[in-house]
Amino acid sequence: MLKIKRNWAIAFAILLIFFFASGESVYPKLNPMPWENKTITVYIDDENVPEHYSPTYRIQVEKALEYWSSGGNDKLEYIPEFKLVDEDNADILIMWVENLEADTRVQDGVAGFARPYERNNRYERVEIVLEVGNFQGYAWRQYSDTTMRDLARHELGHALGLAHSNDKKDIMFPSYEQRDNVNPLLLQATRPFLILGVALASALILYRGAGWMSSKKRREELEKELFDEKKK
Repeated sequence: MLKIKRNWAIAFAILLIFFFASGESVYPKLNPMPWENKTITVYIDDENVPEHYSPTYRIQVEKALEYWSSGGNDKLEYIPEFKLVDEDNADILIMWVENLEADTRVQDGVAGFARPYERNNRYERVEIVLEVGNFQGYAWRQYSDTTMRDLARHELGHALGLAHSNDKKDIMFPSYEQRDNVNPLLLQATRPFLILGVALASALILYRGAGWMSSKKRREELEKELFDEKKK
């Protein structure tokens, strides 16, 4: 009798685990099929930009588009195709501001947002606004390319119908972290000096290598002369 009760307890525990696992498998979505067409047109506004905008940010947005067109986090019920167009023909408009808290009065900590315009349960247009940096204390911190890429991925996920995830490893988790502290504007400004430094270092290595080869050859000649004198 005890064995039967134990078996029932195990079966009940398995059912509970299955029940809760099934509940968690339902991924949160704002709209499972938000667009009429699979081809979604996009305009990236890299002309009307704030002071600290970096030209590399456009590249990060394009990488974010590639991420979702390649399947993204595997939570979409469709695979979107993107086409870059002018502003008037765009389904999704992506733009930048200096700082969202200062420019749009959103709450502190928000680094981007996606604002859909919906009709009959379909998105007609989505505006995505991304900030280029934020204040950490009194110091301005420019977002790195990696951070901008992840911000763009996250907001595009909303534009494609996904809500926030509770999984901290998911791109749709409602937070971000700076994975590197490289300021793209500073990197772009110092790139010529970095290239020059690498070239000078390479030249120095080659010069010293040539000098070492020359001294090695001279040393071998001296050793040969000394060895020949001893033989005599």
